Amino acid sequence: MSRRQVNPSRRFADGGFVPLASSLQSKSRSSPCLTIGLVIVGALLLTGYSYSGAGGFGGSRMAVNRVEGDFSCTTEVQRAIPILKKAYGDSMHKVLHIGPDTCSVVSKLLKEEETEAWGVEPYDIEDADSNCKSLVRKGIVRVADIKFPLPYRAKSFSLVIASDALDYLSPKYLNKTLPELARVSADGLVIFTGFPGQQRAKVADISKFGRPAKLRSSSWWIRFFVQTSLEENEAAIKKFEQAAGKRSYNPGCQIFHLRSYH
Repeated sequence: MSRRQVNPSRRFADGGFVPLASSLQSKSRSSPCLTIGLVIVGALLLTGYSYSGAGGFGGSRMAVNRVEGDFSCTTEVQRAIPILKKAYGDSMHKVLHIGPDTCSVVSKLLKEEETEAWGVEPYDIEDADSNCKSLVRKGIVRVADIKFPLPYRAKSFSLVIASDALDYLSPKYLNKTLPELARVSADGLVIFTGFPGQQRAKVADISKFGRPAKLRSSSWWIRFFVQTSLEENEAAIKKFEQAAGKRSYNPGCQIFHLRSYH
């Protein structure tokens, strides 16, 4: 949200008529104090802006880099893997990632010690590389429409991570998909979504995604999580922020940490 600066000169105008001589003397005496006061107010505003994150419900409350141009939350997941491991510990041993280009995330997760990983690619992979097609042949990555029930039993994975996929779903399908993600997770659900106003990588091919990305605000997601009976995971949020602070990691996407259904 943009902040409109207050014009200091209005304060003098609002006070009514002031004689010229006394006005000059008053300005001479108050100018240093006024300058110092404005500097302090400006510093407080900058500090408050720096520490306002994605906001509220499960979102990262740290400083956020507003990424210019194209971006991908799937790429952001790869950057965040070390932070997620610190936050979730043993829950990172059996992970399901859902989203476009999931092969890249799964490949990176499989390189981590004591980590099993699977993926669901919601879109066509005709242009995928040989490594991705190999993961599909092995059954590690599945191509599936996430608007329908996932082909997994309840609590099949300790942690489910979703990126880029939910931004392309209307509320009608989100009402079905989001509970499904929570159903197949045992210890938690992490959602990476874009900020309103950001451009989506590879969005030009609308025929692939079916619709342009709908980048929703933090408050919108908060209301939606409440409607679907999903609760924030306060413990995971705290651990994630502590780990991110030590690594100077500032997310370029909104990150929500939710509890699984019990």
